[in-house]
Amino acid sequence: MADSDIKAMTAQIPAAEFDETSFTTPVPLNEATVAIVTSAALHHPGDEEFTMLDIGYRVLESSNHDYLLRHWSPNFDATGFALDINTVFPIDRLQELVDQKIIRKVSDQHLSYAGNQFDLSSIRLDSGPAGAQFLKEQGVDVVLLTPV
Repeated sequence: MADSDIKAMTAQIPAAEFDETSFTTPVPLNEATVAIVTSAALHHPGDEEFTMLDIGYRVLESSNHDYLLRHWSPNFDATGFALDINTVFPIDRLQELVDQKIIRKVSDQHLSYAGNQFDLSSIRLDSGPAGAQFLKEQGVDVVLLTPV
């Protein structure tokens, strides 16, 4: 099925409407602490692995690049991750932005969700806001979303 077919089929589906905006004006990038939020179901060895229908998140430490990918969708090709983690979790690219003084700091902690979910309302209403609050408490100003 072509992309144009999918767009035509979904064109009449109403978009979600929110009473309040979810966005704020961030600090300038050269003053910002940036975190990654990925839907690649990454975790560290020893952390609880993602399971089917798992709407929770895992905290990923910047200092420990031992990330394991547990995205199990048959539609996902893990070759890019195997060749370069930055395809799904651009931690090295963020550090390069720090080195170039484009951003102030890479967050010490990032978040990973399992993107192949059916119950998105639980993420939108529960683990999504909880993850956002966690990052806010860590002093994160900007989030780079890497959907997988």
